[in-house]
Amino acid sequence: MAVNLRRLRHDKQMTQEELADQSGLSARYIGAIERADVSASVTVLGQIAEALGIEPGELLKELARVR
Repeated sequence: MAVNLRRLRHDKQMTQEELADQSGLSARYIGAIERADVSASVTVLGQIAEALGIEPGELLKELARVR
């Protein structure tokens, strides 16, 4: 989720602070999720997805591995 969150946030050209404001979370917590220091609950996953304008499943998709 950490990699997807960072990628999707960058795709939307949002800072961690902007995402935090729109999701009702702290920028420090968003950063911790992006670094995979903490795991997000289902509720938090929903808040982040809503703020990004995406489906929650997008945050959980496994990225295709380049070989």
